[in-house]
Amino acid sequence: MATSFDSYQKRKLISSYISVVISIALVLFLLGCLGLLVINSKKVADHFKEQVVMTIYLNENAKEVEVNQLKKSLALADYSKEALYVSKEEAAEIMKIDNGEDFMDFLGYNPLKNSIDVYLKAEFVTTEKLSEITESLSEKSFIEEISYDNDLVELMNDNVKKITLWVLIISVLFTLIAVLLINSSIRLAVYSKRFIIKTMQMVGATKRFIRKPFVWQSVKLGIIGALLALIGMAVVLYYLDITFPELMLLKNMVWIVALFVGIFLLGIVITWISTFIATQRFLNLKTDQLYY
Repeated sequence: MATSFDSYQKRKLISSYISVVISIALVLFLLGCLGLLVINSKKVADHFKEQVVMTIYLNENAKEVEVNQLKKSLALADYSKEALYVSKEEAAEIMKIDNGEDFMDFLGYNPLKNSIDVYLKAEFVTTEKLSEITESLSEKSFIEEISYDNDLVELMNDNVKKITLWVLIISVLFTLIAVLLINSSIRLAVYSKRFIIKTMQMVGATKRFIRKPFVWQSVKLGIIGALLALIGMAVVLYYLDITFPELMLLKNMVWIVALFVGIFLLGIVITWISTFIATQRFLNLKTDQLYY
């Protein structure tokens, strides 16, 4: 009979530990994923900004020397990430593939112009910077027109600002929620042992002596939960890096390592503080108050 009861108590204890570990792991995993988003949000935003193309259309009478000189200057410009020369024949082939038919069969000639597609660095993809670049390049007589999607640039920059603000707000709220959830899980685990705490206190054990095993046990659960969360984060990061290699998510290794260490330490610190406060509360309660 006693053995059956002991076995039941042991299973109940293990179940309690597992639920605490799972709670800690899930909360820290979600918090870590949000941290990865925050770290890479600028890189993702920069990636989309650098897809914006500024097209420079050249006059028919533009000399080859002038065009080559322009290509070299654009390649070396501090605002340029890449500059690609597109002849009107290449442009016609691209349009033919996009439309599925050869428009020159109807027109009888190629109305397109030679051009240079300039992919700008992210920090220069603003209305002000693009206007300055356009004004500077327009001084060259052999450049007929400079085209880019100004509405898209404005919309992209506005959305980046809004998303950045909301990500920061959500990060703060989620951190607070994570602390509260882990704290609640630890408090419930300690609550189930409140009578053991009071019994130890009644036989003369000091508060420090009573707290020590509870704190150490919770810290171990916090470490296990944090390690599980880190494994989950590593899997997500590896998958995203394979799926979106152009984002180079693993390039910020210093920040990623700092995030992993931060999540690990957070799991330890929260469980330590929560257990300390919870055990202190029950140590200060009178015996008859334990039933409420």
